[in-house]
Amino acid sequence: MTGGRPSICFIVESGTDARLVEGLASRARLTVLARAIPGGRAVSQPTGVDVVVGPSGRAAFALRTFRELRRPGCGSVLVQGYGLAAVAANLAARVAGTPCWMLVCSPVAEYYETRRAAGYPFSRLTLMTLHALGHVNGRIGHGFIVLSQYLHDIVRRYSRDAPVQIVPVYGVDLERFAPPAAAREELRRERGLPSSGQIIFSSSRIAPEKDVLTLLEAFSLLVREGRDVYLLNRSGGFRDFLEQAAKAGVGERVIGTDAVDPRGELRLDYGAVDVCVQASRAEGLGFSVLEAMACGTPVVASAVGGLRETVRDGITGWSVPAGDAVRLAAALRDALDHPDEARRRALAGAGMVRQQFESDAVFDRLVGIVAGTAAGRGDESR
Repeated sequence: MTGGRPSICFIVESGTDARLVEGLASRARLTVLARAIPGGRAVSQPTGVDVVVGPSGRAAFALRTFRELRRPGCGSVLVQGYGLAAVAANLAARVAGTPCWMLVCSPVAEYYETRRAAGYPFSRLTLMTLHALGHVNGRIGHGFIVLSQYLHDIVRRYSRDAPVQIVPVYGVDLERFAPPAAAREELRRERGLPSSGQIIFSSSRIAPEKDVLTLLEAFSLLVREGRDVYLLNRSGGFRDFLEQAAKAGVGERVIGTDAVDPRGELRLDYGAVDVCVQASRAEGLGFSVLEAMACGTPVVASAVGGLRETVRDGITGWSVPAGDAVRLAAALRDALDHPDEARRRALAGAGMVRQQFESDAVFDRLVGIVAGTAAGRGDESR
């Protein structure tokens, strides 16, 4: 340790958020080794942190991880997930006598299983491999850091004894995500959004677990009622989203752009829209609804995974069964037609976010756990 700052090696196998990298780097001497993502980004947005990009192949990246962690100078290891890179990191850390925490942000096997329901290519062998890697890492790993109680229960299938800490990684920056001072009409002009009508916002990426088809089906039900509504999507897969919208017959009512940097303009979108929706079939936590709540925007989400812990029906938002377009449309309709009730739930959600997800407190705890300085290291509380 130099100048009181711990040394952390962060191993990224499947891409990570810029906010996580920046938050760790502000509190530790950080080294990042990330697998190259063909057609994608190892880190979601540019940062001032140097990132070493390794091979794109998972086996080759695991080998690179093992070799890098055998070198001296890494005080603690934080490895993403419980896949092949985690096996390499856990083995190297054992040899070096270095603590290695597995950061689990998503239910990998559950995400993969949603491919079958959505009609994507699916292999039982792949699913069995994902579970096998979980069991191997659960046996040889130092411990898990997870985002939610739901993910806590997931990793407990792989290890009954390893420490599990619940820490919602980068949390919510309450200085950025807050109720806007400007009027909604002004924000819409600034963001190039329609001046009239009601806008539903989805910032989810296009993937089987995010269930775009159910969202578009629910939205089409609202459009067919003659409602003046729009659906906004900002994600790396927005072109696919627009294609699916056209097939559903609602293309003229759907607005799509590339993902917005969450450190900047995204907060303006939350302030400009009427409701935020997340229609996932599986979800580790769901940060978009937390950010929306912090901005005072009503939320509608499917009752799955970590979303069940934050979007409480009738209290902090609307919660509906996953894959049910009729129920999703009904919840969106209710949120749009009852602004006073929507505002009440959004305020309750904002209070919850302030209490449980403030980013500075989250990062302090995360780094304290990884560096071995957090009090109550063995407990399983937030």
